[in-house]
Amino acid sequence: MQHDSLPAEETLDPLDWKANEKTGTEMVSDMMQFLQNVRSRATWQPPSDAAKSHFQMAVPLEGLPLEKVYDEFKQYILPFPTGNIHPRFWGWVMGNGSSSAMLADMLASGINLNQGGGNQIGGWVEQQVIEWFKELFGFPKEASGLVVSGGSMANLIGLTVARYAKADFDLRKEGIYGSKKRMMVYASSEVHNCSNKAVELLGLGSESLRLIPVNENYEIDIRQLAAQIRLDREQGLQPFCVIGNAVTVNTGAVDDLDAIADLCEKENLWFHVDGAIGAMLALSEKYKHIIKGMERADSIAFDLHKWMYLPYEAGCTLVRKGLHHYRAFSMHADYLAHEERGAAAGDIWFSDYGVELSRGFKALKIWMSIKEHGIKKFGRLVTQNVEQVQYLKALVMSNPKLELLAPAPMNILCFRYTMPSTSDEIMNKLNKELLLRLHESGVAVPSYTVLHGKYALRVANTNHRSRRVDFDVLISKVIELGNDLEKEYAEK
Repeated sequence: MQHDSLPAEETLDPLDWKANEKTGTEMVSDMMQFLQNVRSRATWQPPSDAAKSHFQMAVPLEGLPLEKVYDEFKQYILPFPTGNIHPRFWGWVMGNGSSSAMLADMLASGINLNQGGGNQIGGWVEQQVIEWFKELFGFPKEASGLVVSGGSMANLIGLTVARYAKADFDLRKEGIYGSKKRMMVYASSEVHNCSNKAVELLGLGSESLRLIPVNENYEIDIRQLAAQIRLDREQGLQPFCVIGNAVTVNTGAVDDLDAIADLCEKENLWFHVDGAIGAMLALSEKYKHIIKGMERADSIAFDLHKWMYLPYEAGCTLVRKGLHHYRAFSMHADYLAHEERGAAAGDIWFSDYGVELSRGFKALKIWMSIKEHGIKKFGRLVTQNVEQVQYLKALVMSNPKLELLAPAPMNILCFRYTMPSTSDEIMNKLNKELLLRLHESGVAVPSYTVLHGKYALRVANTNHRSRRVDFDVLISKVIELGNDLEKEYAEK
């Protein structure tokens, strides 16, 4: 057949593979240098006006050479990231990534497999990762799991399975309209707001989430939890799930997971653990006792881009009874039939265990990182982060200008700069301004919260690059900025 009269066919492959490889090699080299020299740069700087303006251009109709596009990346993107790869970034709860995991992401993009299902090696890699975490967290062989984007999706998956498993009607057919009683979820008032979102997304409504008060250590009050469950049953509601916190985002508190497990067993409730931060304490020989009881959960949500230091995105859900997990999500179609041979074969299709059919190969960087470093090293780093925060705690408590605002038992610490005989209202304004100036100085990035009406500087340490000297630098700068602000307030 003659094709001479037809338009020339195109591809996205480069015309010059050698030139493309040269630019790619430069990218890898530049990023290695970027990571290696991170300590010499400011922790954070805001995007420049020129950078922001650069991203307001019209859509390009014709392309540029790759090296020209890369030049724009170096000028307008590379200098202005979140900052969480820096040794003195302790804002929110963010890990740092690593150079080898960065390369794993490149490899995953290169082979570009779809992790939804089928007879391809990615499914075996993800299943291996899940088996490792089942073993590490004390889950049975029949448990299931799914690698997801992060804690928000991991919690949504776990709570979706809980809703399915505990419904006394055909939930997938009838939806929540099939329930004769409002289905109720319980968590402490310190639970992460992704659980609030999950309850709303599941169609239960915010009134179905009971936020139970906490004790002086910011742990859920078990007596009040039990009392609320009894009261709700008496009022014709249907309690079905309790969320336990393995390290709360605000203060680093850990709920009594064993006590919650006992209560859930007694009341026939689903026990879900939000271990987005603290599940990784299971890797620490010194601190794993803190989360005792997590191994009794019906489901666990945890992040790997937090306290396993992987690049975004990487999270996971484990479900004790894999059949519940499968039945909550599986859906069949002729065009997705699971075959015994060929490209559509495969024992497990992960699309049957979550929301997404199209899924990237996140499991590769998890597998490669564990293989490269070994799980014991990750355990030592978790221990190191906790003890660095205990070092910071001693610095705060020994300085008369600073006040500890929560117990800080783990890797999260909340404190503030104080002025004698000054109202909380004034000190809140001062500490907020102090934090903003601290960010803008480029020295360090903690974040913030409010505890009992007091504005707190909040340090969350999931940073494998931090050293004790970095916390000395933080305290020194906080005192310097606080003294400057105190003088400014005195002059007003």
